[in-house]
Amino acid sequence: MNKFGRGRPQSRSEDVRLLCGKGTFVDNIAPRNALFTYFFRSPVAHATISRLDLDAARQADGVRMVLCSDDLLETGITEGLPFEVVEHPDGSNGAAPRRPLLAEKKVRFVGEPIAMVVAETINQAKDACDLIELDFDELPAHTKLNVGGEALHVEAVGNCAFDWSIGNEIASKSAFDRAAHQVHKTIRNSRVTVNTIEPRGCFAEFAGERLHVAVNSQGVLGIKTTMAQLLGLSPEMVHITTPDVGGGFGMKAMSYPEPYLVAHAARGLLRPVRWMSERVEAMLTDTGARDLVHDAAMAFDETNRLIGYRLNTRCNLGAYNSDLGQLIQTEYFSMVLAGPYDVQDTFLSVQGIYTNSSQTDAYRGAGRAEAIYVLERMMDYSARELGVDPWQLRQRNFIKAHQFPYTSSTSEVLDPANYENVLTRAREAADIDGFEARKTQSASDGRLRGLGLSYYIMNAVGSSEITTRLMFQEDETVSLSVPTQSSGQGHESVFKTFLSDQTGIDPDQIRVIQGDSDYVDTGSGTGGSSSITMVGNATLVTLAQTIKAFAAFLAPHMQVDADDITFEDGVFHTIGSNLKPTFLEAAGMVRDAGRDDLLVQEGLGRIDTWAFPNGAHVAEVEVDPETGKVSLERYSVVDDFGNLINPLLVEAQVHGGCAQGIGHALMENAVFDEDGQLLSASFMDYAMPRADDLLMFSFVSEPVPSTANPMGVKGCGEAGTVGATAATANAVADALWGQGVRQLDIPFTHQRVWKMLKDRAESTV
Repeated sequence: MNKFGRGRPQSRSEDVRLLCGKGTFVDNIAPRNALFTYFFRSPVAHATISRLDLDAARQADGVRMVLCSDDLLETGITEGLPFEVVEHPDGSNGAAPRRPLLAEKKVRFVGEPIAMVVAETINQAKDACDLIELDFDELPAHTKLNVGGEALHVEAVGNCAFDWSIGNEIASKSAFDRAAHQVHKTIRNSRVTVNTIEPRGCFAEFAGERLHVAVNSQGVLGIKTTMAQLLGLSPEMVHITTPDVGGGFGMKAMSYPEPYLVAHAARGLLRPVRWMSERVEAMLTDTGARDLVHDAAMAFDETNRLIGYRLNTRCNLGAYNSDLGQLIQTEYFSMVLAGPYDVQDTFLSVQGIYTNSSQTDAYRGAGRAEAIYVLERMMDYSARELGVDPWQLRQRNFIKAHQFPYTSSTSEVLDPANYENVLTRAREAADIDGFEARKTQSASDGRLRGLGLSYYIMNAVGSSEITTRLMFQEDETVSLSVPTQSSGQGHESVFKTFLSDQTGIDPDQIRVIQGDSDYVDTGSGTGGSSSITMVGNATLVTLAQTIKAFAAFLAPHMQVDADDITFEDGVFHTIGSNLKPTFLEAAGMVRDAGRDDLLVQEGLGRIDTWAFPNGAHVAEVEVDPETGKVSLERYSVVDDFGNLINPLLVEAQVHGGCAQGIGHALMENAVFDEDGQLLSASFMDYAMPRADDLLMFSFVSEPVPSTANPMGVKGCGEAGTVGATAATANAVADALWGQGVRQLDIPFTHQRVWKMLKDRAESTV
């Protein structure tokens, strides 16, 4: 029992199924007789609806239903989508305007659904949408990250949803007053589109008296609760399943109107109904991410010790509150505000701004990525302003190993780590000693070479309580049901390995059930790099209950008290008995005795504190000043993830995360014009990193086991993204610093870098 950190690299058991085309993605498994759905969406960012004529659409060939917001209200669907709001220091809450399923009297972003058409074929549904007549009075679009502009909601004066803060403003001001050095900078974090390989989709059907909705989400229980509430059903009547999912990254954990509308249509038509987003539709309506501006300041004493840190932030919420939209750049951001640095006098103030764009919410790193980005850009910029080595400045200000557990300035308790050891390993992995020679060679080729460092910490956050269920089957296999949902991470393999390590059951005899609301009771799904922490902890509780129950059953057979029976090395045993059944053999004995009540065990796991993975990312780039092209030449990562269950999958998570962070730094950018039109609504206009933009990443594990959970794990899923964006940006800044370029905001596209160098050259003439 409790065997962790074995570090056995194992291939994913689900890969054969997925690579051979046997995946069960939602659009492939929809019922054959399902009707098709298409949405009529707003063509403008801000307007009042003066006329909506659906008559022609309703009479079109193949059409079975056309709905607008008035139709929903007539059938008793009166609630909007759920979301959370921040609490201000004075106890008041952030703005909470209603977010309707279909637009009510006004539209607030391009792509907002106005009407829904259900037809026999997708082309008939699209043709009917073309027959809808919409008249509107266009309003000015608010697209800037500032207070003011045409109001989107009466609940938000000046389009400001909240004005939130955390920290000690007086102490922070005092630190700046006594500082020997102050560094100030405005840093912009650009907006990105998530672009999962599989867009959002769902289907709904009535199976007997129950509503079944299949949706490619990141968890089923939240959708089940909201579905029952919006449609006025008892929870027992709602069955939510999630099949294979092609990417999530936080975006698919959020609430969207389409699944609820599809379910409503299926109920009204007594036919299965399906919907699948198209790529442009996804770019217009999926939650976006990042998009914030910081006025940042750091205060240092005469020894270059960081004594004060202050941020004034404006963040884009989009047109409405998404599920966690108000929390991402406030509570989640503040969790790692000062990162790995020993500074207590900090202050963060954040204004959340409504704009005429689709909503923003969690994306891989969810607030912690944004916090580390500005922090590490500021540390790098400060080092250059102070005339010191960026590596030494970080090391000077690290929280030391003997200070753990360490309580941060925002009251987060950081579990054990050794940042200096990680940084030392990073120097070796990145061959820092050879950098100058490589830089000289680049210069001889007419190119600029830069080195960038980012040291990140983040916390793995998820449901504080989840349940897992063990079910012993007649075919001598065992099923483990979990509330989390894989969208490419390899959960099936990891959880099989974990359960096998704890029980001795062959992984081939273990089935992982995820994405089924009938098999789990508690848990919010996948997010926050917390799946193995949550599931592992809850599985240990479930196993402890199972072992206790089996020991009580075996006691008469082994002629001892139940307390004398232990489970070790895959068998139940006790002194003086030759009977040593394995887990499955014991289950067989239980079944033979007719004790089926013992063959299903469910345990509730609780997490009181979350672990803090950390690590160093080192990027090395070359810049061609003639074209502005940035080439990633070397990339090294040293991470402390605590104990590793499967190092192979951990490294894969780091690779994927780095690709997303580097893509953000070098090319990804969601662009809206002044009228709120998305100019980057296709892959012709939105750049995504490809294989030839990246390289093979170097990954090294330097673990310090966590004390926040019994497994000693720290979480890894988002870490690559959290560290990569700043490391890459700092490398470009290093390359351009010698050319006099000082203001650098991502993404560093060829055109943008070329223009920076051109403008700087012209300014010095």
